[in-house]
Amino acid sequence: MALPRKGSRRVVVNGTAFRWRVRRRPTYVQGMAWTPCTFAAEHAGTPGTTLVVTTDQPHPSNWLGRAARPVLPRDVAQAIEHALHHGWTPTTPGPPFHLTWPIGAPE
Repeated sequence: MALPRKGSRRVVVNGTAFRWRVRRRPTYVQGMAWTPCTFAAEHAGTPGTTLVVTTDQPHPSNWLGRAARPVLPRDVAQAIEHALHHGWTPTTPGPPFHLTWPIGAPE
């Protein structure tokens, strides 16, 4: 599963470029704040396994107006570093690597 280039952002972690993306519009369950916000990341040059990160925050565009912190590039970089240390191999094809990561977590 490759991320669409449109709407994705670039982040560099340990000298390696990655692309990441948060859904622009929430899914129905995210809009109702029943499930948290997620984002996806992949290697920028050789996409293989996609990293899917579930946060502890509602989607910023939820329909109920629940307070949510935006997903910042530093949050994405921390999640990528954590996933790399726990076995994510971004250039190898395979099923998505799932990670639960609180926004603003310490490194």
